Amino acid sequence: MEWDTTLYEDKHAFVFDYGNSLISLLNPQPGERILDVGCGTGELTYEISKLGAEVKGIDLSEDMIKRAKEKYPNVPFSTKDAAHFHFKHAFDAIFSNAALHWVKNYQGAIKSMYSSLKHGGRIVLEFGGKGNVDTIIRQLKTELKRADYDQAAALEPWYFPSIGEYAAELEKEGFEVTLAQLYERPTQLADQEKGIEDWITMFGKVFFEGINKVEQIQIAKKVQQGVFHQLFHDDQWYADYKRIRVVAVKK
Repeated sequence: MEWDTTLYEDKHAFVFDYGNSLISLLNPQPGERILDVGCGTGELTYEISKLGAEVKGIDLSEDMIKRAKEKYPNVPFSTKDAAHFHFKHAFDAIFSNAALHWVKNYQGAIKSMYSSLKHGGRIVLEFGGKGNVDTIIRQLKTELKRADYDQAAALEPWYFPSIGEYAAELEKEGFEVTLAQLYERPTQLADQEKGIEDWITMFGKVFFEGINKVEQIQIAKKVQQGVFHQLFHDDQWYADYKRIRVVAVKK
């Protein structure tokens, strides 16, 4: 999927803003080799580097990596698939915020992370969990069906696992899971007028392939109208996020 990096930075900065608490959980130490998987435009990668770690960022999106390199030229970034990556030298830790739900080949991602860590190395991850953005997606699929786009409505572009499901996959590969949480995190959107429309434009592009721009805008407006009572509170739009947070160690 192509990413609008300007829209991402202007109206969806919460993606990396919420990641700051994950950095605290990572607790990077000076001199540690750390990999940021799904680094986006590099904000959190840079924050980790400021703490003295030797950090690298990878993302599948060439647009995101290009922007990250422009903003943080002293941090190494490269375009790689989170489901299939390899580095010559192993890492002390792997960090990932708001990215792994885009990786449908989650088993490949787990294998890549495991093989890229030193013995005793850790992963610190947060991404969409079971039930994430259910209200938005249900309404979007309803509106797509009403517009006779049944094929688009049948798409499942994300991997939103339960804690039990994901912990079991990690343990199967050889990780020891030391923390696993699923929690609700209603997330305030930037635009008071069209927060849900912007969210769909940013993250729901895959549903609109082959649909003309005018219809895309109309469908997004209908979705926003349809979720008003659930997601508009105190004059603000909220996305109904549910997040999984996991820490595990390579044994």
